[in-house]
Amino acid sequence: MFASDLPGGPVLVVDDDASQRALLRTILQRIGLDVAEAEDGESALRSAARQPPSLVLLDVQLPLVGGYEVCRELRERYGQDLPIVFVSGTRVESGDRAAGILLGADDYITKPFDPDELLARVRRLLRSGRGALDKSRPRTAFEELTPREVEVLELMATGMEQSEIAKRLVISRRTAGTHIQHILEKLDVHSRAQAVALAHMRGVRHP
Repeated sequence: MFASDLPGGPVLVVDDDASQRALLRTILQRIGLDVAEAEDGESALRSAARQPPSLVLLDVQLPLVGGYEVCRELRERYGQDLPIVFVSGTRVESGDRAAGILLGADDYITKPFDPDELLARVRRLLRSGRGALDKSRPRTAFEELTPREVEVLELMATGMEQSEIAKRLVISRRTAGTHIQHILEKLDVHSRAQAVALAHMRGVRHP
């Protein structure tokens, strides 16, 4: 598989260890894959928002936002279209692997890993037809919203404030704020009022 065969953006490597990121980058580039890197969970989420990856290699233990939370957030944004693989050198028991899969990961690789095995798993996921986050048909701004962002927008349209949205959706106030910011960016508006006005024009349903 060469870079021209990729169904989407780069492979996003998320690890707080620079040497591990360099190792993974070297391995992936051997078969022509583009690579983006992040050293913590917050950077990973920002990187994915800027350029949706074709696949994510995600360490479990990360500063700022842990790997499990990053996995949940990416699943909310992109659904099952984005392959996510946990890569861990500390959570290596069978129970850890099972937990990672139950949390939404497609695969779980423990360190140290065999480079050829890692590449085989990456190829399998990319060849499965998933990771195609960029569709051939241009998507409208509303189609770019994730299911969770649609929920947040619907609640905004009812007049709920950020704290109320967080309570309704059982998420942190900070996470609710992040969703709101992504909505404003995707709809290319500068205020909640403008986003809500567009939502009403689209006839969003109220929860």
